[in-house]
Amino acid sequence: MDNLFTDYQIYAYEEWLGTWVFWTSMLMLGLESIRYLFKRKVTWNMVGDSIANFVTYYAFIGIIIATFTLYVSGYYYVSYYFSITELPINGWTILIGILLADITYYWEHRATHRIGIGWATHTVHHSSPYFNISVAYRFGPLDAVESFIFHIPMLVIGFDPAIVFLSAAIVLQYQTFLHTEAIGKLPKLVEAIMNTPSHHRVHHGANLQYIDKNYAAMFIIWDRMFGTFAEEREKVNYGVTEPIHSINPLVLFFHGFVRLFRQMWVAKGIRNKLGYLVMPPDWSPHQE
Repeated sequence: MDNLFTDYQIYAYEEWLGTWVFWTSMLMLGLESIRYLFKRKVTWNMVGDSIANFVTYYAFIGIIIATFTLYVSGYYYVSYYFSITELPINGWTILIGILLADITYYWEHRATHRIGIGWATHTVHHSSPYFNISVAYRFGPLDAVESFIFHIPMLVIGFDPAIVFLSAAIVLQYQTFLHTEAIGKLPKLVEAIMNTPSHHRVHHGANLQYIDKNYAAMFIIWDRMFGTFAEEREKVNYGVTEPIHSINPLVLFFHGFVRLFRQMWVAKGIRNKLGYLVMPPDWSPHQE
């Protein structure tokens, strides 16, 4: 655990992890598809929705590539100028980094549900009426921006940007395998501590009792601690409360911002316009 690693080794591990998770998830998606075929649940709309998911994923990756220098430089800039110490890159800091990245994700995720501009990008992920591995690759246009903002404290504490990137990647990649209906509830101890497909199905539910529940990435204990946990009891209705009714990737990718800008356009006064940006997505000026 005390052995030191270089930045290049950390980035190599991250690349290997990403490749392994992607191809393993593709295998799972294939098995899920066979399961849906046997259950006669496959429709052309489901197929189109799954294809659209990957289109949004590559659009998201394209945005990251286009802004790669600025994006990565931001992490190193904060680390170089604002960190209060310089932590070594070893097993201990990686382990602690993963734990901190996990609780960071909880609050980042919660914020994207409760702040208008955050929901405008994150609603893309939730808008699918289906729940399979392909939904894990359904991204919004600004999903990377919020991640940078919430990881600034880790950089200030002194974690190397390479550890922050790796920790965030592990936390994100873990969730890939949660997007499935093929796995039921796991043993009680696992369900009590870890985020599971059952818990994440709840998170994707539009059922009233499931809305804004189970924000966790790896450890469901954060939801239990902060009062946002809900157990899967009744059948989950996937999607958002205002369904999109489209499998057009462009519509899916930008519908959150189109809705947000329309609300801001018709709102009267700068205060109300800004309110749609920072208030919860169900907010309206008439509530005040």
